[in-house]
Amino acid sequence: MSAGLAGSFVGSLGWALLHFVWQGALIGCATAVLLVALRNARPETRYAVACGALLLCIAWPAANLALMLHDGRGSPSVRLLALVRAPEVTLREAAGLLGWVQHHLAWIVGAWAACAAALGLRMALGLLWIVRAPGAAERAAADDRDEQRAWQARLSQLAARCGLDRHVRLRIVDSLASPITAGFWRPVVLVPAALVTGMPPALLEALLAHELGHVRRHDYLVNLVQNVIEALLFYHPAVWWISHRIRHEREQIADDFAASRLGEPRRLARALSELERLQFSRHHLAQAATGGDLAARIRRLLRPDPQGLDWRAAIPVLGLVLACAASAHALATRGDTATASTAAPSDVTRRAMLDFATCRKPHYPQADIAAGHEGAVTMDFLVDATGTVTASKILQSSGYASLDEAARGVLHQCHFRPALRHGQPVSAWAPVKYVWTLG
Repeated sequence: MSAGLAGSFVGSLGWALLHFVWQGALIGCATAVLLVALRNARPETRYAVACGALLLCIAWPAANLALMLHDGRGSPSVRLLALVRAPEVTLREAAGLLGWVQHHLAWIVGAWAACAAALGLRMALGLLWIVRAPGAAERAAADDRDEQRAWQARLSQLAARCGLDRHVRLRIVDSLASPITAGFWRPVVLVPAALVTGMPPALLEALLAHELGHVRRHDYLVNLVQNVIEALLFYHPAVWWISHRIRHEREQIADDFAASRLGEPRRLARALSELERLQFSRHHLAQAATGGDLAARIRRLLRPDPQGLDWRAAIPVLGLVLACAASAHALATRGDTATASTAAPSDVTRRAMLDFATCRKPHYPQADIAAGHEGAVTMDFLVDATGTVTASKILQSSGYASLDEAARGVLHQCHFRPALRHGQPVSAWAPVKYVWTLG
């Protein structure tokens, strides 16, 4: 990959990651509202909503990255940041912030890559443990094969009752505290040796039925996808919250599966109550019976009553929604309340607005790239009633005439939405500031 292409990819990736800060907040707020509205729906419905939200969390920045790479907007030679119709002090502050971000974008992407790699290594080590655990358990059980065979036969009978047509292996492990399910093509249930000897067989069978629910739904594979998304978007709390809700709903689905197959919800509740008394380690790369809120799961099995709306829990969600709405409203109306050019009519009800979709891709002058020139140029454009630029002037130079003229040349080819006076398009001046920065 050439230096230019590498710079373009790093720049596009950096801006896609930064844009996901607000995108993830929006997805998180929408998901929270939906889950509150669906609090009495089937857990499968809430699970589908949460999974869709998590997939959107990775699809949205991925789509942004693809679009920026296609348009070339991430490369230093065409990185042009336009700030339209804002007060001069706002323009200076925004230009300074965006310039700082653009200048340090490589460091931002590097820090993200390092953290994502560390989380990826942690996930790989967990997968390695899961791959080796069944073999180690089988070797360790060589002296107690009768018990291993007895529980394997019991699990196979239970799997047949649950409608599973795949063979599910069972391994008894010493260094484990809770049953977990691992594997996709060859699923295996790892059972702690302490539970085999210390828990009544009927209760342990209830936990095994719960694990078979995960096998039937291929939850292990879904959980792997979750871990990949968590590693890539680790910096956003909405991703972790949505992923937590997926695991919570998944455990409820497995509880319902086990309770319906056993015909005894109370037996599963008693088994979970036994687990609650102990401190269990969590294996996020495998499906464990201790996932979710054990106390809430037990109450749900014993008393599956409709849930009332807890407004105290909804207050943070409503606060986030209101904050997003206020921010969107401020961005939408900032231009309408911004200080206009002195040549604009005083009774204009809507200022002229630049339509970026009509602009051709700008090109940073090669001589300025070689010389390392950066700067911001503020211009005023006279836009007629059809949205066409008829005149322009430089209000504040970037310090380099070539950058000034390049920006002015680009905007002369763009289309504006004309100003409105009492609903009728009129000719008016539109101030625009362009910021040229090198990555």
